[in-house]
Amino acid sequence: MESSSSSPADPAAPIICRVTPWYYRRMGMLAGLMLVFGLVFLYDGVWGYPKSVALAKKKEWFTTEFLPSFDQAKLEGRLEQWITDAKAKGLPTGSEGEPPKWVSHAAQNGWDEDPKLYSEREIAEQFWFGYGCIAGALITGIVLLLNRSKTLRAEADHWTTPEGVKIAFSDVFRIDKRKWEHKGIAYAWHRTQSGGEKRAAIDDLKFAGADLVLTRLLSRFSGELIEKVNPAPPEAEASADGA
Repeated sequence: MESSSSSPADPAAPIICRVTPWYYRRMGMLAGLMLVFGLVFLYDGVWGYPKSVALAKKKEWFTTEFLPSFDQAKLEGRLEQWITDAKAKGLPTGSEGEPPKWVSHAAQNGWDEDPKLYSEREIAEQFWFGYGCIAGALITGIVLLLNRSKTLRAEADHWTTPEGVKIAFSDVFRIDKRKWEHKGIAYAWHRTQSGGEKRAAIDDLKFAGADLVLTRLLSRFSGELIEKVNPAPPEAEASADGA
Protein backbone atom coordinates (compact mmCIF):
# COMPACT_ATOMS: atom_id res chain seq x y z
CA MET A 1 0.00 0.00 0.00
CA GLU A 2 1.38 3.41 -0.90
CA SER A 3 2.36 5.81 1.81
CA SER A 4 -0.38 8.31 2.65
CA SER A 5 1.86 10.57 4.72
CA SER A 6 5.32 12.03 4.39
CA SER A 7 8.06 10.66 6.64
CA PRO A 8 9.07 12.76 9.65
CA ALA A 9 12.17 14.89 9.15
CA ASP A 10 13.67 13.39 12.32
CA PRO A 11 13.81 9.57 12.03
CA ALA A 12 13.52 9.34 15.81
CA ALA A 13 10.58 11.73 16.10
CA PRO A 14 7.36 10.24 17.47
CA ILE A 15 4.79 9.12 14.91
CA ILE A 16 1.23 9.52 16.15
CA CYS A 17 -1.55 7.93 14.09
CA ARG A 18 -5.15 8.74 14.88
CA VAL A 19 -8.30 6.99 13.73
CA THR A 20 -9.19 7.82 10.13
CA PRO A 21 -12.46 9.46 9.01
CA TRP A 22 -12.98 6.39 6.79
CA TYR A 23 -13.20 4.17 9.87
CA TYR A 24 -15.76 6.46 11.49
CA ARG A 25 -17.83 6.52 8.32
CA ARG A 26 -17.74 2.75 7.92
CA MET A 27 -18.65 2.05 11.54
CA GLY A 28 -21.30 4.77 11.51
CA MET A 29 -22.89 3.32 8.38
CA LEU A 30 -22.79 -0.16 9.92
CA ALA A 31 -24.50 1.06 13.08
CA GLY A 32 -27.07 2.95 11.03
CA LEU A 33 -27.88 -0.04 8.83
CA MET A 34 -28.31 -2.33 11.82
CA LEU A 35 -30.58 0.21 13.48
CA VAL A 36 -32.71 0.51 10.33
CA PHE A 37 -32.95 -3.27 9.97
CA GLY A 38 -33.84 -3.58 13.65
CA LEU A 39 -36.67 -1.06 13.31
CA VAL A 40 -37.97 -2.81 10.18
CA PHE A 41 -38.02 -6.15 12.00
CA LEU A 42 -39.85 -4.62 14.94
CA TYR A 43 -42.34 -2.95 12.61
CA ASP A 44 -43.12 -6.33 11.03
CA GLY A 45 -43.44 -7.94 14.46
CA VAL A 46 -45.77 -5.28 15.84
CA TRP A 47 -47.79 -4.31 12.74
CA GLY A 48 -46.72 -5.89 9.46
CA TYR A 49 -47.01 -9.59 10.22
CA PRO A 50 -50.12 -9.35 12.45
CA LYS A 51 -51.83 -7.28 9.73
CA SER A 52 -50.99 -9.95 7.15
CA VAL A 53 -52.27 -12.68 9.46
CA ALA A 54 -55.56 -10.84 10.03
CA LEU A 55 -55.98 -10.38 6.28
CA ALA A 56 -55.14 -14.01 5.58
CA LYS A 57 -57.82 -15.09 8.06
CA LYS A 58 -60.26 -12.70 6.40
CA LYS A 59 -59.51 -14.26 3.03
CA GLU A 60 -59.96 -17.73 4.51
CA TRP A 61 -63.36 -16.71 5.93
CA PHE A 62 -64.32 -15.15 2.60
CA THR A 63 -63.47 -18.39 0.77
CA THR A 64 -64.76 -20.98 3.22
CA GLU A 65 -67.83 -19.24 4.67
CA PHE A 66 -68.89 -16.13 2.78
CA LEU A 67 -68.86 -17.56 -0.76
CA PRO A 68 -70.63 -20.80 0.25
CA SER A 69 -73.37 -18.66 1.84
CA PHE A 70 -73.86 -16.97 -1.55
CA ASP A 71 -74.27 -20.33 -3.26
CA GLN A 72 -76.66 -21.52 -0.56
CA ALA A 73 -78.79 -18.35 -0.80
CA LYS A 74 -78.95 -18.65 -4.56
CA LEU A 75 -79.93 -22.30 -4.32
CA GLU A 76 -82.71 -21.49 -1.82
CA GLY A 77 -84.03 -18.54 -3.85
CA ARG A 78 -83.18 -15.83 -1.31
CA LEU A 79 -80.33 -14.23 -3.15
CA GLU A 80 -81.88 -10.75 -3.02
CA GLN A 81 -82.07 -10.86 0.76
CA TRP A 82 -78.48 -12.13 0.88
CA ILE A 83 -77.35 -9.20 -1.27
CA THR A 84 -79.21 -6.73 0.92
CA ASP A 85 -77.59 -8.15 4.07
CA ALA A 86 -74.13 -8.17 2.47
CA LYS A 87 -74.43 -4.54 1.37
CA ALA A 88 -75.53 -3.56 4.87
CA LYS A 89 -72.30 -5.08 6.20
CA GLY A 90 -70.12 -3.45 3.54
CA LEU A 91 -69.38 -6.76 1.85
CA PRO A 92 -69.18 -7.39 -1.91
CA THR A 93 -72.26 -8.86 -3.58
CA GLY A 94 -71.02 -9.85 -7.03
CA SER A 95 -72.84 -8.86 -10.21
CA GLU A 96 -75.41 -10.35 -12.57
CA GLY A 97 -75.95 -13.35 -10.36
CA GLU A 98 -72.24 -14.17 -10.16
CA PRO A 99 -70.58 -14.58 -6.77
CA PRO A 100 -68.20 -11.90 -5.50
CA LYS A 101 -64.48 -12.46 -6.01
CA TRP A 102 -61.75 -12.02 -3.42
CA VAL A 103 -59.37 -10.50 -5.99
CA SER A 104 -61.81 -7.67 -6.75
CA HIS A 105 -62.72 -7.21 -3.10
CA ALA A 106 -59.04 -6.99 -2.09
CA ALA A 107 -58.24 -4.56 -4.92
CA GLN A 108 -61.09 -2.24 -3.93
CA ASN A 109 -59.79 -2.08 -0.37
CA GLY A 110 -56.09 -1.87 -1.27
CA TRP A 111 -55.36 -5.26 0.32
CA ASP A 112 -52.78 -7.82 -0.63
CA GLU A 113 -54.33 -10.35 -2.99
CA ASP A 114 -52.48 -13.25 -1.37
CA PRO A 115 -51.65 -12.38 2.27
CA LYS A 116 -49.42 -14.77 4.17
CA LEU A 117 -50.57 -16.53 7.31
CA TYR A 118 -47.47 -16.21 9.50
CA SER A 119 -47.01 -18.54 12.44
CA GLU A 120 -46.52 -17.36 16.01
CA ARG A 121 -42.87 -18.39 15.74
CA GLU A 122 -42.34 -16.31 12.61
CA ILE A 123 -43.82 -13.28 14.34
CA ALA A 124 -41.67 -13.85 17.43
CA GLU A 125 -38.57 -14.11 15.22
CA GLN A 126 -39.11 -10.54 14.03
CA PHE A 127 -38.70 -9.35 17.60
CA TRP A 128 -35.58 -11.49 18.08
CA PHE A 129 -34.01 -10.15 14.91
CA GLY A 130 -35.12 -6.61 15.70
CA TYR A 131 -33.71 -6.54 19.22
CA GLY A 132 -30.56 -8.28 17.98
CA CYS A 133 -29.94 -5.68 15.27
CA ILE A 134 -30.60 -2.79 17.64
CA ALA A 135 -28.23 -4.34 20.18
CA GLY A 136 -25.63 -4.69 17.42
CA ALA A 137 -26.09 -1.03 16.51
CA LEU A 138 -25.59 0.00 20.14
CA ILE A 139 -22.48 -2.16 20.49
CA THR A 140 -21.05 -0.74 17.26
CA GLY A 141 -21.74 2.77 18.53
CA ILE A 142 -19.98 2.02 21.81
CA VAL A 143 -16.98 0.55 19.96
CA LEU A 144 -16.89 3.68 17.81
CA LEU A 145 -16.84 5.92 20.87
CA LEU A 146 -14.15 3.83 22.56
CA ASN A 147 -11.93 4.14 19.50
CA ARG A 148 -12.08 7.93 19.50
CA SER A 149 -9.21 8.20 21.98
CA LYS A 150 -7.05 5.40 20.54
CA THR A 151 -3.81 6.07 18.70
CA LEU A 152 -1.06 4.06 17.08
CA ARG A 153 2.31 5.52 18.11
CA ALA A 154 5.91 4.84 17.17
CA GLU A 155 9.06 6.01 18.92
CA ALA A 156 12.72 5.55 18.00
CA ASP A 157 12.99 1.98 19.28
CA HIS A 158 9.43 0.76 19.83
CA TRP A 159 5.81 1.29 18.94
CA THR A 160 2.68 1.36 21.07
CA THR A 161 -0.45 -0.44 19.88
CA PRO A 162 -3.92 1.16 20.15
CA GLU A 163 -4.48 -1.09 23.18
CA GLY A 164 -1.47 0.48 24.95
CA VAL A 165 0.98 -2.40 24.51
CA LYS A 166 4.60 -1.31 23.96
CA ILE A 167 6.55 -3.48 21.53
CA ALA A 168 10.26 -3.04 20.99
CA PHE A 169 11.36 -3.22 17.37
CA SER A 170 14.13 -5.59 18.45
CA ASP A 171 11.53 -8.08 19.76
CA VAL A 172 9.88 -8.48 16.35
CA PHE A 173 10.98 -11.62 14.52
CA ARG A 174 8.40 -11.93 11.74
CA ILE A 175 6.39 -9.48 9.61
CA ASP A 176 3.58 -10.50 7.25
CA LYS A 177 2.81 -7.90 4.54
CA ARG A 178 0.66 -10.05 2.25
CA LYS A 179 -2.51 -8.07 3.05
CA TRP A 180 -0.85 -4.66 3.04
CA GLU A 181 -1.29 -3.80 -0.61
CA HIS A 182 -5.04 -4.43 -0.81
CA LYS A 183 -6.27 -4.23 2.79
CA GLY A 184 -3.69 -2.00 4.46
CA ILE A 185 -2.96 -4.50 7.23
CA ALA A 186 0.40 -5.92 8.26
CA TYR A 187 1.04 -8.38 11.09
CA ALA A 188 4.12 -8.41 13.31
CA TRP A 189 5.02 -11.32 15.56
CA HIS A 190 7.05 -10.39 18.62
CA ARG A 191 8.45 -12.00 21.72
CA THR A 192 6.95 -11.07 25.07
CA GLN A 193 8.76 -10.59 28.37
CA SER A 194 7.44 -13.95 29.55
CA GLY A 195 9.07 -15.69 26.60
CA GLY A 196 5.90 -16.20 24.61
CA GLU A 197 4.97 -15.00 21.14
CA LYS A 198 2.17 -12.65 20.13
CA ARG A 199 0.90 -11.04 16.97
CA ALA A 200 0.15 -7.34 16.60
CA ALA A 201 -1.59 -5.64 13.68
CA ILE A 202 -0.66 -2.39 11.95
CA ASP A 203 -3.83 -1.15 10.27
CA ASP A 204 -3.37 1.65 7.76
CA LEU A 205 -7.08 1.89 6.96
CA LYS A 206 -8.00 2.48 10.57
CA PHE A 207 -5.04 4.66 11.62
CA ALA A 208 -3.84 7.48 9.39
CA GLY A 209 -0.07 7.31 8.93
CA ALA A 210 0.30 3.67 9.97
CA ASP A 211 2.43 3.22 6.86
CA LEU A 212 5.08 5.38 8.55
CA VAL A 213 5.05 3.08 11.57
CA LEU A 214 5.53 0.05 9.33
CA THR A 215 8.33 1.79 7.44
CA ARG A 216 10.14 2.59 10.69
CA LEU A 217 9.64 -0.95 11.93
CA LEU A 218 11.04 -2.42 8.72
CA SER A 219 14.07 -0.13 8.90
CA ARG A 220 14.91 -1.50 12.36
CA PHE A 221 13.87 -5.09 11.73
CA SER A 222 15.90 -8.23 11.11
CA GLY A 223 13.92 -11.39 10.77
CA GLU A 224 11.43 -13.16 8.51
CA LEU A 225 9.58 -10.91 6.08
CA ILE A 226 6.56 -12.45 4.37
CA GLU A 227 5.45 -10.61 1.25
CA LYS A 228 3.02 -11.37 -1.53
CA VAL A 229 4.83 -13.10 -4.37
CA ASN A 230 3.37 -12.40 -7.80
CA PRO A 231 3.25 -15.53 -9.97
CA ALA A 232 5.46 -15.48 -13.04
CA PRO A 233 3.61 -14.82 -16.30
CA PRO A 234 3.02 -17.84 -18.56
CA GLU A 235 5.54 -16.49 -21.10
CA ALA A 236 8.27 -16.41 -18.47
CA GLU A 237 7.48 -19.96 -17.35
CA ALA A 238 7.58 -21.19 -20.95
CA SER A 239 10.95 -19.51 -21.51
CA ALA A 240 12.32 -21.08 -18.35
CA ASP A 241 11.14 -24.55 -19.42
CA GLY A 242 12.69 -24.15 -22.85
CA ALA A 243 16.04 -22.92 -21.57
